[in-house]
Amino acid sequence: MARMSIFAVQYIYTDDTGARDEHRPHHRAYLGVPGEKATVVLSGPYAAGVGQADGALIIVQAETVEDVLAHLSSDPFQVEGLVERVQVRGWSPVMGTWHESLADRL
Repeated sequence: MARMSIFAVQYIYTDDTGARDEHRPHHRAYLGVPGEKATVVLSGPYAAGVGQADGALIIVQAETVEDVLAHLSSDPFQVEGLVERVQVRGWSPVMGTWHESLADRL
């Protein structure tokens, strides 16, 4: 079995808050189900920021960036065009209260 990695995904949303409200239940339901090659470990929206677009941080476990992008491409927010930009970066947690639970999954 290949070693799984952790990825930090940043979503930057469009300004269509009404559509986000409409599709949020489906978005959350989708992210809550493990995918074949990627699983969301933790997810949540950013707090409102002055002069900053709405967005979210999604922590995903997968083998590759391509697996992360493929899995998230079916997220209802992406399918509905509500995500303006997606940034994916490998992430190596090394300490903290959540570190042990993540380390057990790798």
